Amino acid sequence: MKNLIFVFACLFSVSVFGQGACNNQSSVTHQGYEYDIVEIGDQCWFSENCRYLPVVYHPDESSETSPYYYVYGYEEGYDLAEADVASAQATTNYETYGVLYNWPAVMTEGICPSGWHIPSDDEFTDLTDFLGGQSVAGAKMKEAGYDHWNSPNTGATNSSGWTGLPGGLVNSNSSEVYIGGSLLGRWWTASEYGSNYSSWSRRLDYYDGDINEMDANRAVGFSARCVRDYSTTSSVPTEPSSNRKLDKVVDALGREVNHTTNQILFYIYDDGSVEKKFVVD
Repeated sequence: MKNLIFVFACLFSVSVFGQGACNNQSSVTHQGYEYDIVEIGDQCWFSENCRYLPVVYHPDESSETSPYYYVYGYEEGYDLAEADVASAQATTNYETYGVLYNWPAVMTEGICPSGWHIPSDDEFTDLTDFLGGQSVAGAKMKEAGYDHWNSPNTGATNSSGWTGLPGGLVNSNSSEVYIGGSLLGRWWTASEYGSNYSSWSRRLDYYDGDINEMDANRAVGFSARCVRDYSTTSSVPTEPSSNRKLDKVVDALGREVNHTTNQILFYIYDDGSVEKKFVVD
């Protein structure tokens, strides 16, 4: 007789058998690049900046409403030719710090893998609260040492594994369009600030261990990070990735099994989704 499969809970976004928010993964691949990821509290974060770069703009160009993409120190992308994207991606700054985005750019599809998103202001607050509050969290989020940060890089331990880098920013309305390389890092959130052309961001600096919550004009170019769609405390269902792959099957005790029947099994996929099934032979 053919197997009958009963799916009791199609999708749920909770930690199963102690796997945690990152599902025991240390990296995720997106558009051919393998990003390191890190579990911090009930969240799973990129531990490096986003690199999505469909086009590259000259730093004198900006917009509050249309997506703009920059690479710190790169000024040859004004004609948006494909070769300019390739040459921008070949720079040391791209390799180290990723891309700087205006706010409309971080809100476009493609910047994060399926099952991931740009964090809201509240999600950033959850992160910093878990690390002890804004006054100390920055030190735990900054890369330690002086390979990329200027001295004194106050308090930096990177004990969280978030590995914050000083990617600087782009502001076409400033006398110097590139600002703060090796001195500061700014990251967009997905949350609007009021009803004007501003949104929330976070800032790390070389001279203290704080992380500052700041609003900013949406035309300015900041770094970006992705966070996974679910947390271990969430009970809100999430949609599965259309190209997800089965990672493993475990039984009710968390033991990996080989598709046995007549018991409850948990099918765990690489996008973090889980299906609970009972297979009857």
